[in-house]
Amino acid sequence: MERGLIWLPLLGIFIWLAWAGWNEYQKVEAYQRWAQSFKRAKYDIYAVLGQQEDTLTWGKPTRQGPVDLQSLSLKEVNAIDLLVDGQIVAASSLPERSKTITLQLSFSDSRPSIQIPFTEVELAARWRDCLQQDLS
Repeated sequence: MERGLIWLPLLGIFIWLAWAGWNEYQKVEAYQRWAQSFKRAKYDIYAVLGQQEDTLTWGKPTRQGPVDLQSLSLKEVNAIDLLVDGQIVAASSLPERSKTITLQLSFSDSRPSIQIPFTEVELAARWRDCLQQDLS
């Protein structure tokens, strides 16, 4: 009986891991269906992002598909910066790891800037480079 009580928490952990994996799989499947209509798209645990022509669309991934979707035209954007731990980073000095990584879209008018979260610095840098090319 004592051995059974020892194995019970491990069984609970295994069930939780299986559920977490299934949950993430469902998010990825919903993202893949959503991303088919975009020329360029990205998925990570923080946000989904898609680009079609000069329109950017982003939101939060869920099992039912992205929610809180927002869109804007690149024609409205004045500058695109990569923020790593709250500091603007140049392409030549990308850190390997950081706590927060965001792509900041700034406007020429008084609107507040938009920040799209990323999990990988290199992926965010590639998106910044591609979007800056499209901005030009």
